[in-house]
Amino acid sequence: MALVKYNPLRELRSMQDQMNRLLNLSWNHDLPGEDIKEGLWQPAVDIYETEDAIIIKAELPDVDQKDVDVHIEDNTLILKGERKHGSDVRKENYHRIERYFGTFQRSFSLPGTIDQEKVSATCDKGVLTINLPKKEETKPKQISIKVK
Repeated sequence: MALVKYNPLRELRSMQDQMNRLLNLSWNHDLPGEDIKEGLWQPAVDIYETEDAIIIKAELPDVDQKDVDVHIEDNTLILKGERKHGSDVRKENYHRIERYFGTFQRSFSLPGTIDQEKVSATCDKGVLTINLPKKEETKPKQISIKVK
């Protein structure tokens, strides 16, 4: 029986290979090592709540405002658009492309407390801010206690 020296890095490499295969499946890759296709990205968002509204902030650097569509359909906020490659540099001239390009779509279920008629959106420095104001009747109200 031959002795085999224990190598902890071998197990680590095996785990990394398994994780890579799982990630490739989640990105709809057909072949191992295939590059990520265009149109498979989603902008990162922050969602937080204030006393008066729910705020969604989406990172959309290099996305032209005319290429972004925000609308509400059946109590669902839909954010979709496209980030395009610049026409001044051809793809074959790139040394590395790490940012994602192509179309994207995000959907968010809205609670019934949102006043859909007053929703607004602004874009500043590549960050899209969507303000979803709450209905007046759903805002918390302070009830004072009278002492007898």
